Amino acid sequence: MARIIFDYMVKSNPITFSVLGGGGEVGANCFLLCVDGHQILLDCGTHPKKEGLQALPDFSMLERAPDALIISHAHVDHCGAVPYLTQLHPSVRSFTTVATARIMDRMLHNSVAVMGSIAKERGILEYPLYEHKDVNFAMRGTQGIEYGVPILLPLDPPAEVTFYFSGHVMGSASILLRFTDHVVCYTGDMCETDQELMAGWDPLEKNFRVDTLITESTHGAMDASGVRPYAEEIERLGVAVAGVLNGGGAVLIPSFALGRTQEMLNIIARLQEEGKVPQVPVYASGLGRAIYELYDRFSHYLRKGANLRPLEQFGRIGNVWHPIEVKRLIDKPCIVVATSGMMLENTPSALIAQEMVRHTQHGIFFVGYVDPDTLGHRLLHAKVGDVLRFTGTHPPQAVSLSNIQRFHFSAHASRDAVTRRIAQLSPKNTIFVHGDPDAIAWMRNHTESMTRTFSPTLGQTIEIGD
Repeated sequence: MARIIFDYMVKSNPITFSVLGGGGEVGANCFLLCVDGHQILLDCGTHPKKEGLQALPDFSMLERAPDALIISHAHVDHCGAVPYLTQLHPSVRSFTTVATARIMDRMLHNSVAVMGSIAKERGILEYPLYEHKDVNFAMRGTQGIEYGVPILLPLDPPAEVTFYFSGHVMGSASILLRFTDHVVCYTGDMCETDQELMAGWDPLEKNFRVDTLITESTHGAMDASGVRPYAEEIERLGVAVAGVLNGGGAVLIPSFALGRTQEMLNIIARLQEEGKVPQVPVYASGLGRAIYELYDRFSHYLRKGANLRPLEQFGRIGNVWHPIEVKRLIDKPCIVVATSGMMLENTPSALIAQEMVRHTQHGIFFVGYVDPDTLGHRLLHAKVGDVLRFTGTHPPQAVSLSNIQRFHFSAHASRDAVTRRIAQLSPKNTIFVHGDPDAIAWMRNHTESMTRTFSPTLGQTIEIGD
């Protein structure tokens, strides 16, 4: 275990922060905070670009069972390793929001099924990393808490945790931890922009005292001055979709199952109601539909005035693992919202795209972050004639489709918004996580006059002052 010790921080019982995953990268987010002798784990996710045991956080850094696990939201890069952790340390209790607890249950059971399929297709002997019974055990040890309601963790000396709405996806929260002499705020993933369904983050009270802020840095390297406002991007997407449909083609929108799928389905429905997009069938893939049901159940968390359409308004895409089903699906103009958002190989969006790229009349429109190491990024930057592999069981496919675009519908805070939040909270220490090295470097360079800044990476432990 690497350790960085700063000479101005000598104390008998230092506060430490360790990165088991998610430092200097986006994925397998998992951070160990040690205060007052307590060991609190913040998030416990898997890495979307890695497989098998490599996708897990580095649990070897845990010298004992954590005293508590606090989960910010239900994206698998923040919660996907929870059942594995509870296999290692069955005594761990988890705390999150009420909505996240229910969504986690769906997401984790789906992960078991996905890992099982990958094990068969690619022969990864380590998969699945856990079984459905392990998910059930982990969820029995998970307590859902309402926003804004402080609770005392069962620790001695006591520590208080409060969840605040963070605007990212349903159930997402920033977390305030009050220890005896130190206050920590972990932002999780956060968004200041009002989306179609979700409102932007709740402003924290001006008199909040935060000693240490742990903040996401996802968009630290992105200059938002050239990004269109959310409403304008919706209009631009509508024009692009209408153009494809009027030309007899089908539209594929790769989308994350939690958050982006529900947003996109309702954006499309509204554009159809307003006559800006033709009235064609709209389809959604399985996990996105399952999460949609929970958006309906917890609709009181949606922004004021949000119009969540009935799920029955959107069709099922069918079994995309059968090529004939995909051909039937896109044989006529339609809109398909399918996972995964970055078009990882062997996912519904990849299987549909494999057929779409053989033709010229369709459109594939990415609506979120696309990691450079993913199939989605390769397709987004492909030229006609390039050959790409969409699944592990089919031969590579030549690309004939040219209408492949990206639209910016981020559910993460801009770097300027993160900077403003740091200025508002005036923390003594700020730790930047959940961002690539360029993003974190920008954040540190532009905030070091406000706060002591840190950017630990995987396997490192830092000591922070009072």
